[in-house]
Amino acid sequence: MATALQVSLPLPVLPEGWSAEKDFKAAGTLSSATQRIVEPVGPHFLAHARRKRHKRTFSEDDRIQAQENVKKVEDEDAGDISEPEDPLMLQRDAKDWKNQDHYAVLGLSKYRFRATEDQIKRAHRKKVLRHHPDKKAAAGSTEDDSFFKCIQKATEVLLDPVKRRQFDSVDEHADVEPPSKKQTQKGNFYKLWGPVFEAEARFSKTQPVPKLGNEKSTKEEVEEFYNFWYNFDSWRSFEYQDEDVPDDNENRDQKRHVERKNQNARKKKKTEDTARLRHLVDDALSLDERIKKFRQQEHAQKNKRRIEKEAETKRLAEEAAKAKEEEAKLKAEREAAEKVEKAEGKKAKEAAKNAAKKNKRVVRGSAKDANYFHAGGDAPPSQIDAVLNDVDLIIAKIDNEELALLTSKLNGKKDAGEIKVIFAEEVARLVSAGTLKDGEAKSFA
Repeated sequence: MATALQVSLPLPVLPEGWSAEKDFKAAGTLSSATQRIVEPVGPHFLAHARRKRHKRTFSEDDRIQAQENVKKVEDEDAGDISEPEDPLMLQRDAKDWKNQDHYAVLGLSKYRFRATEDQIKRAHRKKVLRHHPDKKAAAGSTEDDSFFKCIQKATEVLLDPVKRRQFDSVDEHADVEPPSKKQTQKGNFYKLWGPVFEAEARFSKTQPVPKLGNEKSTKEEVEEFYNFWYNFDSWRSFEYQDEDVPDDNENRDQKRHVERKNQNARKKKKTEDTARLRHLVDDALSLDERIKKFRQQEHAQKNKRRIEKEAETKRLAEEAAKAKEEEAKLKAEREAAEKVEKAEGKKAKEAAKNAAKKNKRVVRGSAKDANYFHAGGDAPPSQIDAVLNDVDLIIAKIDNEELALLTSKLNGKKDAGEIKVIFAEEVARLVSAGTLKDGEAKSFA
């Protein structure tokens, strides 16, 4: 949307030395006066016809029309901002304006802090038309204008945002008394406590304020509600109840004393109000069935987790015991197998040892059967020792399997030549394998 641009263009400067007496030139002449008949039209014609019909003068018609307009305005405003006037309120002293209920003075008791600026203005107009001193005097009333001043003061306070907030901070008529524990137990918790928190919500700097909810509210919603109220940030102040500061500038000490006194009183009232609100929230929390339900659910959930944890611990312990038992069983079986194997190994070792001893005897016996390879008669001791030493050397150089093989070759052999050949072949094999040096077994060379 285009915006209008205002440009300032000054009038041209008159030539230097210009004078109206000598330089002014008329562009034409005025015509002569002409008398014309002007007839009323529109609303003026209706007013003229009304005066003619009722034979009224201008002043009489204006007065009657003003009265009718007042009645019309009263009828138009007699709806949502109309309430009966308390006779005691009409007798209020205007000087005691701080103790008056401004909303009640204007007939807005049921709206209070919810009243809009338009409602306040319409209520003020209605009250002024009814209680204006001139109208009272015209009606022959001898009442003073105290209540009219109360109306003016109420309007002044309620139309000023700062003063209205100060008055709303101490407006006890807007408070809702919290229900007692007995009332809460007998009645509906949400219907009884909902209006209490709605009334307190008007002091919140943070808007919108969470609602109390109902029995269907989730745990998150309930926790959000109570967290909000336990951390409530209030704009409520108590300047409206300050003691009036003297206007006498000469008595400065007295003025400072009153100001300090007012500041201390505000702090005290603010602290008391914070404690009151905290106590109110504590009471609501203790009576809220949803909190009890959530705690029971949480307790049941904890018990469930504890039972599951105990069952899991028991299962793990049983599995560990079973595994330990299996391990012990396997260990016992392994030890038994090792024991059997060890016994069998020992037997085999003993058997192998016995077989080796037997084979050695056979090998040595073969040398004896061959008469230690001596031809004719008994072999001399030197030759016996030499042959037996060479036989023991061969036995020492071979293992049990080779010994058994050599024994198998010698079994049943009685011929010295055959026996010597077998020993010679064995010596040759050991020499070729590097186990025996050449010429070591001289008896079988």
